[in-house]
Amino acid sequence: MTLIRATALSLCVVSSAAATPPVSSPWQPQAGHVQQKIWPRTAPGESPNEPDAETAALVEPGVAGRPWTEVRNVSRPTMTVYPPKGGNSGAAVVVFPGGGYQVLAIDLEGTEVCHWLTAAGVTCVLLKYRIPWSGPHWDDACRCDVVPKVPAALQDAQRTLRLVRARAATLHVDPHKVGVLGFSAGGHLVAAVSTHFDRPSYRSVDAADAQSARPDFAVAIYPGHLDVSATQLRLNPDIRVTRSTPPTFLLQAEDDNVDGVRQSLTYYTALLKARAPAEMHLYAKGGHAFGLRRTSLPITRWPALVDTWLRTIGVLPPEAQTVNAGRR
Repeated sequence: MTLIRATALSLCVVSSAAATPPVSSPWQPQAGHVQQKIWPRTAPGESPNEPDAETAALVEPGVAGRPWTEVRNVSRPTMTVYPPKGGNSGAAVVVFPGGGYQVLAIDLEGTEVCHWLTAAGVTCVLLKYRIPWSGPHWDDACRCDVVPKVPAALQDAQRTLRLVRARAATLHVDPHKVGVLGFSAGGHLVAAVSTHFDRPSYRSVDAADAQSARPDFAVAIYPGHLDVSATQLRLNPDIRVTRSTPPTFLLQAEDDNVDGVRQSLTYYTALLKARAPAEMHLYAKGGHAFGLRRTSLPITRWPALVDTWLRTIGVLPPEAQTVNAGRR
């Protein structure tokens, strides 16, 4: 069994077995925030008459004593902008929730992340990208690892980065300080958009697509689908790291039994070999899918490490207020 297969199966078991009936269909952000379509008409490959089958459900038992919300069957991708609170640093982060390219942990690895970032003066853009099977996954029908012919999640990620830059003046964002942050499968999407920015995954649809899709910085938390060997550090061949790959922050637990620590190790090794700036933090304990929820384990204090790193690379100013370290 490959690591990719193990990841997909584990996430299915965690989410499907524990999910309660849908609580909303489709998912909606909190009052005061509005989802925006990222494609002017329909997403690439989407039928205009396709019914919206999206559902959202609470999953219990949750994380750190609280349930989390999973979203399924996203065919109409959106972005939700969360403006900074207090001072505006000018930086923006596009957030990719995880879920094995099958579901999206929309609050645990999405809205809760935006609350932390906006408190630090960062504009957060939550991407609800298309699922399922919009990225690398295990297919039970062929019992093989599958890379979709149409990389729908990557298309949505590239499009969103371009939209943020095209709307930088309106969003009060510095177009040279637009980064990405993702968890699990969203961590893979971080690596994909960091290494495919010079290879458009879709045909241009409007003037926004003239903007760059390269993130200025990237954060991957317990990423998946990056290592494709059970015995060697072998990078997914679709992830082609070069010196132009943006500065990257990696974090993972050594006891992660969903996306093993080899995922971060493999990507970090490739970044070093290409002389792309990288910083990695590994912890003995922590498991998988903890998001920002604080527990007794030191790894859950990771937001403070990201804060320091962003200041080190010049995204946040040294004198800015320290980021809340993720306590919820």
